[in-house]
Amino acid sequence: MKTDIHPKYYTTKVTCACGETFETGSTRETLKVEICSKCHPFFTGKQKFVDTGGRVERFKRKYGM
Repeated sequence: MKTDIHPKYYTTKVTCACGETFETGSTRETLKVEICSKCHPFFTGKQKFVDTGGRVERFKRKYGM
């Protein structure tokens, strides 16, 4: 195996938009995410509005409908 070709592996601190933080392993030192398992609707059972434009909204905005 070749030496010095693999990236450094860090114990990473992940920060969610909801304020939750946890540690995991990654090649980056810090990560910021929008949705984690503490606030994701699939895991919490609560509906949460996530502001992402769908295809229809983008089409209507693009063509001024």
